[in-house]
Amino acid sequence: MTTFSGGCLCGNVKYTGYDPQGGGFCYCDDCRRSSGTGHCSHMIVAEACFSSDGELRFYEAPADSGNIVSRGFCPNCGSPIVSRNSGMPGVVYVRASSLDQTEVFEPAVTVYTSRAPAWDQPQDSLPGFPEMPPPSDMPDLET
Repeated sequence: MTTFSGGCLCGNVKYTGYDPQGGGFCYCDDCRRSSGTGHCSHMIVAEACFSSDGELRFYEAPADSGNIVSRGFCPNCGSPIVSRNSGMPGVVYVRASSLDQTEVFEPAVTVYTSRAPAWDQPQDSLPGFPEMPPPSDMPDLET
């Protein structure tokens, strides 16, 4: 079993989890803006395998799909920690940048490559999609 932990910059939010199911990079406009850089790195975890301590504040906004994405961050330091997508109940997307053990994150796919800025281009070694593909076209994200 793979376990992990992480938290925010100021230490007010801590989390633990186990059995990540994969993950990837997203270059959509919302991820770019919420990350403060060219893309977000998300590790997929079953919600039942994730727990956090400390206050998280959530910002909700519709994605291109119409699903609501809830982005959880520390209200003190602003560090992004986790997000949820209403179209995928039971799953959380842990921000890989908040992990204590960064090597636990194993990206398997890149989405919204068409929106990648020239200064932050996707890795050629990963399958990439110009937008968000239907679930049937996504590679198996189990690690």
